[in-house]
Order: sequence, then structure tokens, then C-alpha cells
Amino acid sequence: MSKIYKVKWTSNAKEDLLNIVDYIKKDSLSAARKVYGQIKEKAQSSNFFPLRGRVVPELLKEGITIYRELIVQPWRIIYKIENDTVFIMAIFDSRQNVEELLLQKLLRGHILTKQSSQ
Repeated sequence: MSKIYKVKWTSNAKEDLLNIVDYIKKDSLSAARKVYGQIKEKAQSSNFFPLRGRVVPELLKEGITIYRELIVQPWRIIYKIENDTVFIMAIFDSRQNVEELLLQKLLRGHILTKQSSQ
């Protein structure tokens, strides 16, 4: 029997998702709903196997291995695992400079400190 994980969204990840949806709905409300559903489904999957995601390559280059990612093209869902909980940390558009975005968020402390449950 596989281990059951709780999934919790950080305030930063919630903000990222809302920003993505707000941006997309300017062009298409139905497309925004579709993207929202795809991201939430992938992150909240009841059969979540957290080790299936790869370690974030940009962070791996710096020796940081606690963050993993799942892909919902073109979005990257960044998360970390602590005991029986998966924390969704951030969501990025893979077409952007992810290294710069991660650095900004890490420097502001958003990825490491802001956690809230959903």
C-alpha cells in the first residue's frame, strides 16, 4: 500500500495560480478555467506520488535538491516534500527565465517561508 500524502498550497503558490488565471482570462475565460483545472488536478492528484517529479534542474545546479517539479505545459509546479505533506511552493511559466524568478522568490523569502494550507 502506498503512502498517503497531504497536499498544502503556500500563499505564494496560490498567488501564482491566481495571477496566471487572471492573465489568461483577459483573452478567454474558458481557457483560464481549463488551465486552473489542469494545474489544480495535477497538484492535488489523489494518487500523488511526490517522488515522480524531477528535482528542479536550475536549483540542482546550485546543489539544492529539496524542490521537485511537475509539468503542465507550459507551467512548472514547484513543490517540496516534508514527512507526509507535499507543499506546493510556486508555479512558473517555463517560457520565462525560471532561474531569475526562483532567485527573486528565494531572496524575498516567499518560497522558503510563506506556507498556508488549503
